[in-house]
Amino acid sequence: MRRSTAFATAFGATRSVYEVLRRRAPGDPAQWQRKNYAGRTVDLYAGPAAAVGAALATSGRAAVAVVAAGACGAYDDLKGDHRRGFRAHLSALGQGEVTSGAVKLFGIGAAGLAAGALLKERPVDKLLAGIVIAGTAHLVNLVDVAPGRAAVSVLGIGAPGLLRRGTAGALAAAPMGAAAAIVTEDLGERTMLGDSGAHALGAALGTAIVAGNGRAGLAVHAAGLIAAAVYGDEVSRLAGSPM
Repeated sequence: MRRSTAFATAFGATRSVYEVLRRRAPGDPAQWQRKNYAGRTVDLYAGPAAAVGAALATSGRAAVAVVAAGACGAYDDLKGDHRRGFRAHLSALGQGEVTSGAVKLFGIGAAGLAAGALLKERPVDKLLAGIVIAGTAHLVNLVDVAPGRAAVSVLGIGAPGLLRRGTAGALAAAPMGAAAAIVTEDLGERTMLGDSGAHALGAALGTAIVAGNGRAGLAVHAAGLIAAAVYGDEVSRLAGSPM
C-alpha cells in the first residue's frame, strides 16, 4: 500500500466510523462520555474510530498489534478502575486481582511481541521489535493528558517516516491519517482518543518504526521507550499519591 493510499484509507475509515458512532453508538450513551481535564463532557468515539481506521490501513502482519492494542485500550476505557502506574496494577495482580491496567500491560505486550515476530526474522530483532511496538503504544497513551496532545504527537513522530519508501512509509501514514481525521474535534474538546485510540495509534506508529529500522535503530528506540515508561510510571505514581 502506498503512503497516500494508506493515509487516505485511514482518514476516510476513521471519519466514517466516528460519524456512525456519533449517530448511533452501541450500549448506554453514558458509557461513551467522560469529563476531561477542564471538567467538560466529551465523547470517546474518536478512540475506536481511530483504531479501526489505523488497522484497516495497516498491512496484515502489523495490524495484529493495532487491533489488540485498541481492544485492550477499549476495555480500560469502558471497564477501567483508573489506578495510576504499572506498580499499582502489578501489586493488585500479586494479590489475585486482575485490573484493567494489567490486561493492557500483558495484552499489548503480547501483541507487540507477536507483531514483532511477524515483522522481523532473527530472535533478538523480534524481541526488540516487540518492545518498540508496545513501548510506542504506551508512549502515545502517556502523552494523552490534554486535548489533541496524542493526535498531534502521532502526526509529529510519524512525519519523518513518510520520507521512507516502501512498507515503512505506508505504515507511518496509517496512524497519521487516523490522527488527522479526528484532531480537530479532539482539539475542540468535543471528543477524546482515550486508551483505545491512543494505544492503537501508538502501536501502529511502532510498527512503522520497526519496519524502518535495523537492530541498532531498534535498540536505541527500545532503550528510549523503556526510559520513558519508567519515568512516566513514576510521575503517574506521584500524581496519584495523596498530597
